[in-house]
Amino acid sequence: MLGAGNTATRTRKSMETIARKMGLDALSMNISFDSITASAHRSDGWITQVRSFGPAAINIWQVGELERVARELKPETGLRDIGVKLKVLTAKTHQYPRWQIVLAVVMATGGFAFINGAAAPEIIASAVGGGIGQWARMWLSLRRFNQFGAAALSAAIASGVFVVAAGLAKKAGFEFTHYPAGFIASVLFLVPGFPLIAGLFDLLQYQTVAAVTRFSYGLMILLSVALGLSFVVAIGGIDISRQSPLELAYPLKLALRAASSFVAGCAFAMAFNTPVRTALAAGLLALVANSLRLALIDTGMMLAPAAFFSALLIGIVAILADDRFKVPPIAMTVAPIVIMMPGVSAFEATVLFNRGQMVEALQASASCWFVIGALAMGLATARFFGAK
Repeated sequence: MLGAGNTATRTRKSMETIARKMGLDALSMNISFDSITASAHRSDGWITQVRSFGPAAINIWQVGELERVARELKPETGLRDIGVKLKVLTAKTHQYPRWQIVLAVVMATGGFAFINGAAAPEIIASAVGGGIGQWARMWLSLRRFNQFGAAALSAAIASGVFVVAAGLAKKAGFEFTHYPAGFIASVLFLVPGFPLIAGLFDLLQYQTVAAVTRFSYGLMILLSVALGLSFVVAIGGIDISRQSPLELAYPLKLALRAASSFVAGCAFAMAFNTPVRTALAAGLLALVANSLRLALIDTGMMLAPAAFFSALLIGIVAILADDRFKVPPIAMTVAPIVIMMPGVSAFEATVLFNRGQMVEALQASASCWFVIGALAMGLATARFFGAK
């Protein structure tokens, strides 16, 4: 479970469930981001084992199936049968072919770009960059390239492709009026939302070691992506200063925002190997929650409170889905939250710090961390409504 990206809290709960069914008297464990140390006690003695598996992959389908095995396992089931079940589940590959994952990232990146205020030319260029960047990341991952290096290289490729595509489009007569929004949206698919949110859930359940290591991993990925982006900014002389938002009739803007949120939510859920029905549900939740956030901002509410109420809604729905349909909360939470992450502010702050523009960088950084904190507090508050 931990290797498939599940939280330490849910992993511990499933291990304890199986331990009781196996007749163990006690089970104690220490869980970090990439390893588990477990000691089991029965009347005839103790046994301790350590399992290390490296950085976790993200496989929501596998998480759900493993939780189902733990939940439905009969006490009389033999150890060999348990081993066979686990071997079958962990041997299954991604249920979506690679081209579908790349297409999903293309759609998610385009949705990101529109939500952040880009127009049609920037949306198309960022979608192309995001798709090629995702293909590069998958290619590097298959060859066991260092994950941080792969993130930096993928960010450089994605943003570089955007710059080239934009240059070619300009020569063809297309006008780019919201260049920074599209440029930064091209790398937002690399935001490590899964480890950051899983780390938050672990921290709320006192799984401090796992939470801190997850946060450290997520921060390193963010810094790696910012490094790759900074290279392209420096080489291309890109201006990432904020521009006025895209002007559209308000009803049309609401409809396009909702459609973009749904597409981006579904696409990210697919990239996490989420089953189709759960991916569609995550997309609908993203549509409602992100539309709520943007509507609150339009009415004059500050960014952080709007993010808090949207995250609170997502957290409550995820808890209800877990209670009613046994869907892991992280399956319903991550995709909708990721599209609300202030990736534009985060990468903008990093690039500005790198340029020495301290005042502007601090402004962008403060905006970023206030929104991230509000999202975290919204999910944390939802846990008070019956999270297990």
